[in-house]
Amino acid sequence: MKAPPALAGGSEVTIMKHWQDSTNAVLGVWLIVSPLVLRFHGDVTALANTAIVGALLLAAALGAIFVPRAWEEWTETALGLWLALSPWLLSIETPIAKANSVVTGLVVLTLALWATQDYETAAGEKVPH
Repeated sequence: MKAPPALAGGSEVTIMKHWQDSTNAVLGVWLIVSPLVLRFHGDVTALANTAIVGALLLAAALGAIFVPRAWEEWTETALGLWLALSPWLLSIETPIAKANSVVTGLVVLTLALWATQDYETAAGEKVPH
């Protein structure tokens, strides 16, 4: 969704707001509570990873909602990629923790790239169909 143009410093700036950021904020909260809900809080590495990434994702998504900038989408992209790969990079053994990280990471990655494509389209760049 595109908000109306705002005047900043004498030039017109288009501010983009995305439903994907709200969804990523909810996924950030999910990551924070998922070790307790899915009962893998005994796996300290998985617990720390999901809680830290969840807090960072929540902060980036809220930043993207309230002060939209394209770099926040790239931050969410990096967090999604890390989350999807981290079970192998951190040797997480708990199957439910591994599945939670991979699935949530891929969803975050997809949503962030989708929102990034919206920025590129709004900037007038050609996006292949």
